[in-house]
Amino acid sequence: MIEISKKVKAGILIGFSITILVTGLMFLKPHPLETLEEKLYDYRFKIRGVIKPPDNIVIAAIDEKSIEKLGRWPWSRDRIAQLIGKLTGAGAGLIVFDIIFSENGTGDAKLGMKMKDAGNVILPVVFDFDKESFIPENKFLINSAYRDVKDPEKFNKYNPITAKKVLIPIPRLIREAAALGHINMFPDSDGTLRWESLAIEYGGFIYPSITLQAAASYLGIPPEKIALKATQGVQIGKGYIPTDRWGRTLINYYGPEQTFKHISISDILDGGIDTKALEGKIVLIGATAIGIYDLRVTPFSPAMPGVEKHANVIASILEGRFIRQSPFAAKLSILLISGFLFSFVVTRFKAVGASGIAGLFLFLILASGYYMFAQKGIWVNISYPMVNMLLIFISSIAYNYAVEEKYAKRIRAMFSSYVTEKIVNELIKNPNMAKLGGERREITVLFSDIRGFTTFSEKHAPEEVVAILNEYLGAMTEIVFRWEGTLDKFVGDAIVAFWGAPMRQENHAELAVRCALDMVARIEKLQQKWQSEGKSPLDMGIGINTGEVLVGNIGAEGKKMDYTVIGDNVNLGSRVEGLTRKYNTHILITESTLNKIRDIVIESRLGHLSIKGMEKVIVKGKETPVEIYGLCSAEPGTISEIIECKENKIVSLDEK
Repeated sequence: MIEISKKVKAGILIGFSITILVTGLMFLKPHPLETLEEKLYDYRFKIRGVIKPPDNIVIAAIDEKSIEKLGRWPWSRDRIAQLIGKLTGAGAGLIVFDIIFSENGTGDAKLGMKMKDAGNVILPVVFDFDKESFIPENKFLINSAYRDVKDPEKFNKYNPITAKKVLIPIPRLIREAAALGHINMFPDSDGTLRWESLAIEYGGFIYPSITLQAAASYLGIPPEKIALKATQGVQIGKGYIPTDRWGRTLINYYGPEQTFKHISISDILDGGIDTKALEGKIVLIGATAIGIYDLRVTPFSPAMPGVEKHANVIASILEGRFIRQSPFAAKLSILLISGFLFSFVVTRFKAVGASGIAGLFLFLILASGYYMFAQKGIWVNISYPMVNMLLIFISSIAYNYAVEEKYAKRIRAMFSSYVTEKIVNELIKNPNMAKLGGERREITVLFSDIRGFTTFSEKHAPEEVVAILNEYLGAMTEIVFRWEGTLDKFVGDAIVAFWGAPMRQENHAELAVRCALDMVARIEKLQQKWQSEGKSPLDMGIGINTGEVLVGNIGAEGKKMDYTVIGDNVNLGSRVEGLTRKYNTHILITESTLNKIRDIVIESRLGHLSIKGMEKVIVKGKETPVEIYGLCSAEPGTISEIIECKENKIVSLDEK
């Protein structure tokens, strides 16, 4: 638990640090993250889908059909005058040109008269931002500027877009226009058009877009009822259009090209259109034929005619459908809250769980961003919170991997000499199996000792003693590992092993007994080998006991520590092994071990065994008598038997 707590704290610290770093990036606005947010903004349009546009906006299109019938563009002014006459006759509510008549041409007088008769024609102007050019003051242009600019001092910090030059219609036509508005478009750095500029400063005056002029004229709102609130928005009658600090408003696209109704100009001139299709409508006149119109990349489409962009803006003003950017304080709060909360949660899970949590948080951020966009018309920045969560997730996984790798090396180094590789791998997968620091657990302990080893050592050369001892210990260790035991230590010629820790083993007593039987069988083969080699054979005794002990890393922290077992039941196992000489048997087990294996012995699942009760003994250091049993393999074909100890006979032993 201590290691886990440290890991969680470190993960939270990493998450907080990354959140603070991303917060700093939000202030700096790096281009990659800003572009990512713009693309995510575009996808919100595509997920939302097409909105039904208002019926009172139509596009009189200079399309392929019109060019085929009426000839190459540009057409004569007489034909444009004829078009205005047709629209006026059909009762068009407003005529808006996306075509600028900046040069004189034949038929200008007729066109001017038609515009005067219609009284509802709005013409475009185009501002230039590269080269300054002096143009005599034009009162008709100035009359189209904002007449009411509130809090103009705010523009001292956030200047509106400022032009150096303007292209306007010829005087004969500009005099007859109901209003003028600019048709400038300013795509973002990726080429996508997301903003409409409602304010461009030129020559000391600020001019609205043609879309704003069209919407105001159609709603019957006079120029004096239109107010530009510097850095905030535009008051248009009782309506309000939100803008950013530079007088731009987000374009709420209703759909891709052809979302608004298109009518071919050739059909209008031929009289093939029902006048009801034009009556009372805002008619936008512009090019849609390939090769003559300005292509605009939008969130919905890579090629939308500019005239249809105008239709989208006018429609959103008429219907009050606006998209607002969330305040910077809200963006910052979302980033900090989501980052800190995510850090608290994700660090408490491993890789799979953390992946699920990360996926859930990312989905919630995406879903919330889409909901605010589609239902509330608010553009909430989700790229920074998403990137922040991904960085926290990746860093958390990397940190956990590094910690677990370090911990795995520690586990491997700690247990590779004690247990089999299989158990080491299990411990690495589930480190909680090896609780460090010690815990109480029921295990079975096995003590094995060579009989008469001291005498043997005195009669043989040290090299011979070491060689035979190594052979013996190697063979016995192999058997301990085969039966998934934990090798505690070698004490001279003695072997101490146990089962049930570090990995829990429900059948720890059975495994210990099987190991003891295997060890006896192996020593018999070794004895035959040694005798054939002319060497003195060794013999052994094994004591087994089952009970609760303290198991864990015990020793001096940072100096010398061993994974071992201590307690009365360990000492009892050692005492029992010492009694094998007294009772002249290879294996002695205690009553607690017998009780663990009694059923499988009776069922002969441990092979053919003979278990004979020796005596009830009180060993050195104990006051309570313990039943001990001699255990050995029986002849094949015989039935396993258990002979109980005599109840009334208790022997007190002072020796080991």
